[in-house]
Order: sequence, then C-alpha cells, then structure tokens
Amino acid sequence: MKEFELKYGCNPNQKPAKIFMEDGGDLPIEILSGRPGYINFLDAFNSWQLVKELNEALGLPAVTSFKHVSPTSAAVGVPLSDTLKKACFVDDIDGLDDSPLACAYARARGTDRMCSFGDWVALSDVCDVTTAKMIKREVSDGIIAPGYEPEALEILKSKRKGNYNIVKIDPDYVPAPIEHKQVFGITFEQGRNEFKIDRALLQNVVTANKELPESAIRDLIIALITLKYTQSNSVCYAVDGQAIGVGAGQQSRIHCTRLAGTKADTWFLRQHEKVLHLPFKDSIGRPDRDNVIDSYINKNEEDVCADGIWENYFTRKPEPFTAEEMRAYLDGISGVSLGSDAFFPFSDNIERAHKSGVTYIAEPGGSIRDDAVIACCDHYGMAMAFTGMRLFHH
Repeated sequence: MKEFELKYGCNPNQKPAKIFMEDGGDLPIEILSGRPGYINFLDAFNSWQLVKELNEALGLPAVTSFKHVSPTSAAVGVPLSDTLKKACFVDDIDGLDDSPLACAYARARGTDRMCSFGDWVALSDVCDVTTAKMIKREVSDGIIAPGYEPEALEILKSKRKGNYNIVKIDPDYVPAPIEHKQVFGITFEQGRNEFKIDRALLQNVVTANKELPESAIRDLIIALITLKYTQSNSVCYAVDGQAIGVGAGQQSRIHCTRLAGTKADTWFLRQHEKVLHLPFKDSIGRPDRDNVIDSYINKNEEDVCADGIWENYFTRKPEPFTAEEMRAYLDGISGVSLGSDAFFPFSDNIERAHKSGVTYIAEPGGSIRDDAVIACCDHYGMAMAFTGMRLFHH
C-alpha cells in the first residue's frame, strides 16, 4: 500500500487528506480493521516510536496510551501489586501475572483513566489474548502493534461493531534521517531526533545526594523517553515502571509541573482505602465510575458525597475524603522520579515536585538559576542529574 486516503484531516472541513511515502515506496503498515483518521495516525506513529524506544532501552514490553498526540502514560511490563490491580480495575483479569505486556497495558491505561478515554494504544510486542481482552472493554479509538496473535486479533476485531482501528506496523521500518513538515505552505526540514536515552545520560549527578538506585534509573528513563514524544513544554512523573503524571503543552514549566503533579497525586490517592472501597452501584459503567472517582478526590464539578447526588452512584453515602487525609497520605510517599524536557528555570518546580514524593530528577540543566534549583534539591535530599539534552517535541 503506497498511500491511504483519509476521510478528512484534523477537522471535517480539511479535505482532501491522505498518508503516503514521499519517495513513492510502500507504507510500513497494514490496516487490519477500521479506517483510522488523520489524528489517529499522528497518535499511532508517535506512540509506536515511544514504545519501541522504551522496549529497546529497558528490555521490557512497553505500552503507551495516547490522546491528541501526547501520552497520557507509558509503562513497562512490571507486575502489579494487588492494591494496584484494584486501583486500575484489572483485579478480575485471569492470567494478568503471566503476561508482562498485559501488565504494561494495565499500568498505562490505568494511570490517568479520564485522559485515556477514547485513546490510541501502542504495544511494543505482539498483542496477546490477555491484553486484547483488557483493551476490548475500554473506550478506545485504535491500536498499533508489530503483530497480533490470531485469537487476540479476533477479539479486537469484535470491538466497536467490527470497526475498531487495528494497525500492524513493520517493526524493522527505519524512517529517513531527514524529516519535513509544512506550516502555512512553508516547508520545514530537520534531522530526526535520534538521540539515545539510556543510563549513560544520568551520570552527571549535580546534587549532594548522588545515589540513583536501579529503580530510579528505570523510572527516569521512562520519564525522559515519554517526554521525547510529548508536546512541549512538558514534565513527567514516574514510579514503579510507569509514568504517573504527564504535564504537556504548557507555556510555563511550573504549570507543567503542577498539572503533572496533580495527576500523579490522583494516581496515588486512587490507591487509598477510601477510594478502593467506594460502594458503587453495579449499574455504574467504567467511564462514569472514573469521573466519579476523580470528583471524589479532586472535588471538581460535582460533590458526589452530597445528599441528593450520592444516591445516583452509590449504594450508601460514602465518607468524604478530606484535604487533611489526602495530605497525610501523600506526605508518606517518596521515591518518585521526575523528568523535564528542558531546564527548570526556578526552584518552585522542585517545591511542587516535593509535594508529590519526588526523590529523583533528570533535566538538561543550563539555567542561570541552576544553583538555586540544586540548592532546593539538596534541601529535600533529592538526587538530580543534568542530562545536557533538551527534548522538545512539536
């Protein structure tokens, strides 16, 4: 297949639209089901690069959940605790512990369930049956992977009345070293960002605390590779083999850090006993349950514990989750890793990161206020590595 005609571009008025190889060669994909759109393919090709790179860097199956050309999370195939299985709503999945790929999917899709609603999924490995069963029951636009087990493919093909977007990509495809894009009729050209992210990037530890345990090295690599494919400005919190908070596309770095930190806090708080044991009615669907949990934790648009409202969701009135309880719970967390796609210009980012249990940081360095940032890290006993490499992505 040398080209594929799309229904429209980013918006219905943007026609004609297609994808093709500029050199006239064959596309490195097969469309096994559905008819992916312009934004679907943007998500597919960016997400595939992320999981392929994570897999190569860490030697573990990797999965990411993408929305609007940025990851909501990314994870590698590390086993889940019973508490995390329950928080990610996968405690009913038989065979989960036997499939590292399914574990990676459970983590990636379970991190930020509100943002992952209607996502695009990328798998680094051939999709197995366990992973396919989990994907089938989530609201998702499509998937890209290097292959599919026959039974897994049939499971996915039954999704969305047979119209689920399933793309197979050639894992050996290597793109041209020079890439182009057009804006306002003007062509931009640049070399592809082939910068390799691995443990060697974390050797320049500039803080008094020089210790980076293996778990932190893994998590910092996950954060940095996630950032490489996230719309800038961006920061990423990671722990236990997964990104737990991605702040993307903000004009101010502190807003990135706050946004991602709030998402990380929500991920931690979803594992609190009060949240794990919310008495939901059996009739509440997965997306509605996710919205209610977010409102319960973050006190958003609706007070789900208020009289006249709780009856819509619960079999009994739940106890409120107080700000004091949340803060006490979060204060007991440490060992979180934080990556930034560019330097932190002020120490306020470190102050905010500390509130979400950050102990390890990787950022390029190079700010005129590096000394103040390092001093703030030292104040909290954090270890911070200067990578010397910016990771902007637009």
